[in-house]
Amino acid sequence: MGTITQLPFDAIAGFADAAPQITEVTVAERRRYRTIWISDVHLGTRGCNAEMLIDFLDHVDSEQMYLVGDIFDGWQLKKRFFWPATHNDIVWRIMKRAKRGTRITYIPGNHDEMFRQFTGLDFGGVKIRRQAIHTTADGRRLLVLHGDEFDAITLSHRWLAHAGDLAYHVMMTLNRWVNVWRRAFNLPYWSLSKYAKHKVKNAVEFISNFEEIVAREARARGVDGVVAGHIHTADQRHIDGIDYYNDGDWVEGCTALVEHEDGRMEILHWASAIAARGEARAAAETRRAA
Repeated sequence: MGTITQLPFDAIAGFADAAPQITEVTVAERRRYRTIWISDVHLGTRGCNAEMLIDFLDHVDSEQMYLVGDIFDGWQLKKRFFWPATHNDIVWRIMKRAKRGTRITYIPGNHDEMFRQFTGLDFGGVKIRRQAIHTTADGRRLLVLHGDEFDAITLSHRWLAHAGDLAYHVMMTLNRWVNVWRRAFNLPYWSLSKYAKHKVKNAVEFISNFEEIVAREARARGVDGVVAGHIHTADQRHIDGIDYYNDGDWVEGCTALVEHEDGRMEILHWASAIAARGEARAAAETRRAA
């Protein structure tokens, strides 16, 4: 299905000059960070929280950005082509950042592995790499990778990985309808699948093992820490002398990892940020009405 490979490379070149469907919001004081990491966006699927990611991209800026894999979902696009305008808008915003001078590195994951053949190329200001080393403001060297290379199921049992992917998308459909209901009652976003993962013992064990294996690899490489994606579980912790970070995803948790100007790292939970913004706006309106 050649169109999947052609989709970004034939169309992306003109995105930065085209007009998005959702106009870029002009924010008086955008949050500024030294570095931003996002992964597991899964463009091309209904589970992608495109509007929330667009809101994030319209409210933050950085000198550097890492796209840590599974930005596109080639597995699902092969089965059924799904590409709404909001997904174009996300690509537009990323390409616009590159045009404005943000240094962007794209590290394809297992779902967008079709782009690994372009490793080493720079496209429209976006560097495509298999892995990267990032040096923080406080001098730490961090290995940046997607992480599927440390997932035994993805490596050895591809059929099982695809079966798990199908079950996951069923969960995402349920998650979408749960949040349609919650919005009807003016309730904030909530992730059903994230809740389920924390309740299921095998999922918790898999995540823990993954984190420890990735940290072990970072130690073997002689770096100070590692940033990964893949498991859709945002986290930051110290594992046997290694700083482990996972930037999460934009399907379930809607999170990003950021580096402040002093090298301090933080996980942003964007659903909470949107909720806090709404509360602040409501409080301001109440004060004006008083």
